[in-house]
Amino acid sequence: MDMSNAPLQSDGIEQPNHKFVIARYLRYWYLFALGLLLALGGTYLYIRYTTPLYSISSLILIKDRRDNPAQPRPEQFEYTNTLNSAKNIDNELILLKSVSLMQRVLTELSLNTSYYVKGQVRNQEIYQATLPFKLIINKLDSTAFNKTITISPKGSNSFVLEEVGQTPTTHQFGQLIRRSYASFTVVSSPTVLANKSGKPFIVKFQDLRKAAIDYSKKLSVTAVNKQASMLSLNLVDPVPEKGKEILNRLVQVYNKESIEDKDAIAAHTIDFIDERLKYLGTELTDVEKGVETFKRQNDVADVSSQINQSLVDVSDFNKQIADYGIQLSVITTIGQYISKPGNEQQLIPSTLNVQDPTLSGLITKFNELQLDRERLLRNVQLSNPIVESMGEQLANLRGNILENITTIKNNLTYTRQSLQAKAGQSGSRIQRVPTIERGLQEINRQQELKRSLYLYLLQKREEAALSLAATVSSARVVDPAIASDDPVSPQKPAVLVLALILGLGLPFAFVYVKGLMNDKVQLLKEVTDVTNVPILGELVHNKSKERVVITRVSRTPLAEMFRLIRTNFQFATLNQPNKVVLVTSSMSGEGKSFFSLNLAASLVVAGKSVVLISLDLRKNEVVDAAVAPEGMGMTEYLLSDDISVNDVVFPSAEVPGLQRISAGALPFNPAEVLMSPRMVKILDVLKQSFDHIIIDSSPVGQVVDAFALAPYVDYTIYVVRYNFTQKAQLEIINKIQADKKLFPIALVINDAKKNNLHDYGYGNGYGYKEDEVRTKLA
Repeated sequence: MDMSNAPLQSDGIEQPNHKFVIARYLRYWYLFALGLLLALGGTYLYIRYTTPLYSISSLILIKDRRDNPAQPRPEQFEYTNTLNSAKNIDNELILLKSVSLMQRVLTELSLNTSYYVKGQVRNQEIYQATLPFKLIINKLDSTAFNKTITISPKGSNSFVLEEVGQTPTTHQFGQLIRRSYASFTVVSSPTVLANKSGKPFIVKFQDLRKAAIDYSKKLSVTAVNKQASMLSLNLVDPVPEKGKEILNRLVQVYNKESIEDKDAIAAHTIDFIDERLKYLGTELTDVEKGVETFKRQNDVADVSSQINQSLVDVSDFNKQIADYGIQLSVITTIGQYISKPGNEQQLIPSTLNVQDPTLSGLITKFNELQLDRERLLRNVQLSNPIVESMGEQLANLRGNILENITTIKNNLTYTRQSLQAKAGQSGSRIQRVPTIERGLQEINRQQELKRSLYLYLLQKREEAALSLAATVSSARVVDPAIASDDPVSPQKPAVLVLALILGLGLPFAFVYVKGLMNDKVQLLKEVTDVTNVPILGELVHNKSKERVVITRVSRTPLAEMFRLIRTNFQFATLNQPNKVVLVTSSMSGEGKSFFSLNLAASLVVAGKSVVLISLDLRKNEVVDAAVAPEGMGMTEYLLSDDISVNDVVFPSAEVPGLQRISAGALPFNPAEVLMSPRMVKILDVLKQSFDHIIIDSSPVGQVVDAFALAPYVDYTIYVVRYNFTQKAQLEIINKIQADKKLFPIALVINDAKKNNLHDYGYGNGYGYKEDEVRTKLA
């Protein structure tokens, strides 16, 4: 039989996939509503009672010699430059986060106690600067760590001290309080006390070592960039003022320790140099005494100075001798020029180096007079009296010049000879010095070595003293500690978003995981995706719990669905035999008997003659009251030749006009019983009397009994039940169809609830009301 044109109830009306998904989650709307309610409530409580945390940040500059490489660094400040050498930013970063440095900060700030204002749900920490009193600890034992006491000021002079497990006691401000775990003094602050008198404050003692570890972990130190030597400090703390004090004091302590390290180095250096100077002073004194003795013995003051002076003298003498020689040569040349015949009326060269002022003046005057005479001769005769007078003057000047030259030459010759004699004397002294100098060489070498070392140590001592007096801090505060105006935790928008995600995500995950772990058929689409077997229709859940839901007057959605399935069944078997209809399923409990009974009832209501045969021979049958008495069923008929068909056919009391044949007794071998030749006989007889024979058989997913009836079946209806049939069992349908063991075959989906049956037009959310009837055919 060709089933390619069989109608499907889902054809043309199946909704898009996203509507299926949305419908699945909307079924659990109450979980999402509860999740949102809990999320919003939890968010309010979390923000209301969670301690807010504030971000405190500061910016510092690490002073690095590399920051100004062009700055001159004289040799005399070499030691100072060593103490202020270039710094490794990574090392300074680790140093600022060190626990020891933080512990010193907390110690200087006296943060071995924390103060809280008592609240209904949580205690709010406050900074000690805002307290009406100050706790001065004289001694603190390790047993006091994490121990709390309560102080309630009473007026301006006294307070009440409460301890866990102890009777409250009253004390005066300034009174020393001794306990086994600590001794401390409570000092009042009158200006603050006036506003907070009587308000209880909780004091908690804490281990500074552990507190330093906690703050070091919370402290973030990062370099601004790789090129700069600036560091950004960040700390998150519930008390902004305390956080700012810690960051500012951290930089101070860092600078203080840096200065202390440099001062310690300088002080140790000075001590070492002082010891060495004392030792070298003694050695240098001994060497100098040896030099003194040697010079006294050799009748010499300073050999080196004498040698140098003699060399200088000889050099000076030689220079002067050379100068006088040059002057003597110049004077001689001038005298020869003047005395040469024919030069009487010529100018005397004045560019020669004449150092005698008298001679130089005479030569100048002679040249001027000679130039005047030459200018006059251009206009007058040589016999002019003025010209003749000038000639006489020139002759007198030439004579004076020659006379002066003779005198100068005599003086230069004498002086030159005297200098040559002195130079000879100095050279003689130089020849006698090396013998003495060689004797002093070894002594002077030791003396110079000791003196140089002594002077070097003196210089280094001054440099160390200068460094000790002028040591500067290693870091400069660019931006002091600043606290954020709003807390960084909890962040209300982020917490709200996270709460909404959890409030909606957890129900979503629950539904999603539940869907993943549910291996039962939930949607019609899950069936159509696995198999292409035609679907006659869907049946909604039977809320009435009645076995028969369709009568001539019933108008319920379930009754209308049976009428729809009946119509689809008639269209599917149009012009084909449909007398013997086999109803089966994958396993027991999927509603085969319920469907078979009501399908038969719907056909009876339509005027068909129908007989319903119960052929599940493996379980006890639930029958209506009008079925044949015990011992008259299919088992007895198939096993006995004495029982006729009329003996096992009886009218149903539940469905008027319906004939029933019960299963009868449970046989030992039901599969073999169904293969009895009498099965053909009873079906042939029934075909003569009834329009339809509906066989309620055993499930094919568990036993093979139904396959024994395949040769006699005209049409097979396979029942699948929502929320009951496993998805893996749908493969049984495909195998049956592929192997044509029960062909033709169609499906009926049973027990659809609101989350299974989509909006196809059925009541109570499916499109029908109880008092309305609208037939809908796919």
